Amino acid sequence: MTNENLDKSKTKIAIITGGSRGLGRNTAIHLARRGVDTILTYNSNKAEADSAVSEIEALGGRAVALQLDAGDVASFDGFAAEVSQALRREWDRDRFDFLVNNAGTSHHASFTETTEAEFDKLYNVHLKGVYFLTQKLLPFIQDGGRIVNISSGLARFSNPGSSAYAVMKGAVEVLTRYLAKELGSRGIAVNTVAPGAIQTDFSGGIVRDNPEVNKMVASMTALGRAGLPDDIGPMIASLLSNDNRWVNGQRIEVSGGMAL
Repeated sequence: MTNENLDKSKTKIAIITGGSRGLGRNTAIHLARRGVDTILTYNSNKAEADSAVSEIEALGGRAVALQLDAGDVASFDGFAAEVSQALRREWDRDRFDFLVNNAGTSHHASFTETTEAEFDKLYNVHLKGVYFLTQKLLPFIQDGGRIVNISSGLARFSNPGSSAYAVMKGAVEVLTRYLAKELGSRGIAVNTVAPGAIQTDFSGGIVRDNPEVNKMVASMTALGRAGLPDDIGPMIASLLSNDNRWVNGQRIEVSGGMAL
């Protein structure tokens, strides 16, 4: 075995859904700074995904971008095959180490105005997709690996207009605890990270680009400002490290102290 192959065999690899932008991309960047390579997924914007790959490579890491509709369970067999091929081609490996279920869409409508179609779309991406993608990828996760499911502060506190979205995130938090229990025999730790309101392009960039919303978020946050991507990515990267190997089955809110 060459020195290059020896190095590849020691490298940790993460799969980050929705890793081409926002919190997923920030997480991939901070993992790269820790020497962790990434398979990131994108839904439709390949140029953004390629840009993320280039940014990771500029840090000395290795990354691959794969297309994935996180709400299309029927496509998961094909995606798993692409993951297997990418692992073999890029790292000469059969398994990866970390799964971050990050991909998601926002939704803002009152309980009375939320339609069944909107509810089903959120369900497919945020809950059904997370459940069955994790199930499909489980054979490729190393024993002793880690899974992080992204939730939201909205699963703890209530903000009118977010009921359908928050319900899905609440269910993911329950799923996290069950996965931690059921996968413990393989040494796989599973945790939830629940960001507060963060300044990204999520939900049309409303926290980042709307001064009134930004000010409102700051007013209800103990640390006095809205969150930034760099408040979240490094935390997830740290959670995936061996320093946090004994953290399991937990919901960790990273919100600066919202709605305390």
